[in-house]
Amino acid sequence: MTISSIPLATMDLQVGSSGRRNPTLICAPIMADSVSQMLNLVKNAKDQGADLVELRLDFLKSFSPRQDLEALIKQSPLPTLVTYRPKWEGGQYEGDEKARLDALRVALELGSDYIDVELKVADEFFNSVQGKKPGNVKVIVSSHNYESTPSSEELGNLAARIQATGADIVKIATTATEITDCARIFQLLAHSQVPTIAIAMAERGYISRILSGKYGAFLTFGTLEAGVGSAPGQPTLKDLLELYNFRQIGSDTKVHGVIGKPIGHSKSPHLYNAAFKSVNFNGIYLPLLVDSVANFIKAFSSPDFVGYSYTIPHKEDGLRCCDEVDPIAQAIGAISCMVRRSDGTLMGYNVDYLGAIAAIEEALRAREGTNGAASPLVGKLFVVIGAGGAGKALAYGGYEKGARVVVANRTYEKAQELANKVGGKAITLEELENFHPEDGMILANTTSVGMKPNIDRTPLSKKALSHYSLVFDAIYTPKLTRLLREAQECGATPVYGTEMFINQAFVQFERFTGMPGRLFISKKPSESWIICFKLDYDDLKSIHFPICSSKAIDQGHISKKHVKMVSLCQSWEGSNLCFFQENAIFTFLSHAMNCELILY
Repeated sequence: MTISSIPLATMDLQVGSSGRRNPTLICAPIMADSVSQMLNLVKNAKDQGADLVELRLDFLKSFSPRQDLEALIKQSPLPTLVTYRPKWEGGQYEGDEKARLDALRVALELGSDYIDVELKVADEFFNSVQGKKPGNVKVIVSSHNYESTPSSEELGNLAARIQATGADIVKIATTATEITDCARIFQLLAHSQVPTIAIAMAERGYISRILSGKYGAFLTFGTLEAGVGSAPGQPTLKDLLELYNFRQIGSDTKVHGVIGKPIGHSKSPHLYNAAFKSVNFNGIYLPLLVDSVANFIKAFSSPDFVGYSYTIPHKEDGLRCCDEVDPIAQAIGAISCMVRRSDGTLMGYNVDYLGAIAAIEEALRAREGTNGAASPLVGKLFVVIGAGGAGKALAYGGYEKGARVVVANRTYEKAQELANKVGGKAITLEELENFHPEDGMILANTTSVGMKPNIDRTPLSKKALSHYSLVFDAIYTPKLTRLLREAQECGATPVYGTEMFINQAFVQFERFTGMPGRLFISKKPSESWIICFKLDYDDLKSIHFPICSSKAIDQGHISKKHVKMVSLCQSWEGSNLCFFQENAIFTFLSHAMNCELILY
């Protein structure tokens, strides 16, 4: 089943006066050993912006139903959803079933706003409360599948069974084994005639929790802190509200994301969502854990799914799914960006090489003290580790700039294939250890070796690095990889993957929004992720914090001749921020700013 023509009538969404663009509530699951701890967490949930709380009674170490429920329900500053989940439905409770249902009936009697009852016992529960259910208490009848996501037909039948019990609200939670399972969840929500909660659990179902507002779900869940949830794959309240701007997601919100595997390390959602928000662009940017690009594109063919960044290992597969490919991307054999055009066709681009080569050239000019029009890569021996999508982009970029390209790869045949395209030489990774025909070589790592969590790994020994004058690593988590740290210790200039990330993000932002990238400053504490972007001299004059250049450090000012194009980079560790402009480097401490810098 695909998400291609789901009717999403905006008139069906009863948006309140608070400016929300969807009616979907955010529910914080509350799990604690004692009632007092639960009440403290409820207050925390209110402070963080939750609409209601789910009281997970099955996590309490000791429980006196009437006394404890009265305290929890009456003292809660937020509406309450009472859940007493048994082990057989994925919860913690292993006691007497009659006592469990009795506790739920007490919660109903005491006026909890919502009660969660499992489908398996729903008929028994409703029969026991006939004529006793207060009109303001809503019963959620739930079904949880911890193995898979059924077919669309099976989901529809399940929803009908739940509704037939007399449920006020239908809840279906499945497990996503592929991200495409979320398409069936969205279809269920979009066609539901009653209030419905539909979620695909686990990492591959993450987007079902974020996009629930787009498809009109009754609620979604957001945790108080990362890693402490009631079910797999729950985002935090903070991420829902601040990173994804959840309450501004509407039925017409355009969906973007970064396609990769793994994808949890990506900082792209932080960058693009902040950028979209700063210019009031009605879009969202998600991490997309994709197993098959072809299956993903087929499942999410809606006109609202409009733009993707591509990362390891899907850059080449992405190209094969395009209807049209930019000539440069075609020559490279991989894409880094895909955009759905107004006629529904998919256009592929590769901007990786622009970002990486620009950063390498800038660092070389600074190292060599040159500033001419010719590329400093001309004639240099340029060694690229990896022959995948990023490797192809870097090899192509080096070739275009006049470098002598060497491709080192685990599989020699792939290295040879790429080397032939750029008139270069192919070697194996084993041969690379002793490859040093000359000193002053340039090295570019395009593999994932050294990426979090495997930060102790490196693609090349420190001994071999002594023959390189500059080393680039496409990895940006961590910013300072072992490869770059050891290269620096050997005297080489390190070039961080963050710089490639920033440079290519300019182009992708413009492709996604049709707006130019500039700098925006908001009065919020700086986060510890990469920020941006383009400035001109007039922009700099309007910034009221200390900046100094290597040429104007004593005077404490910048003259116009020092500024042409400026990019901004903050290390993940939050150490300092640097403006780079040709040879001049402007540096100042992040704590002096007290602001968040994002695309505008």
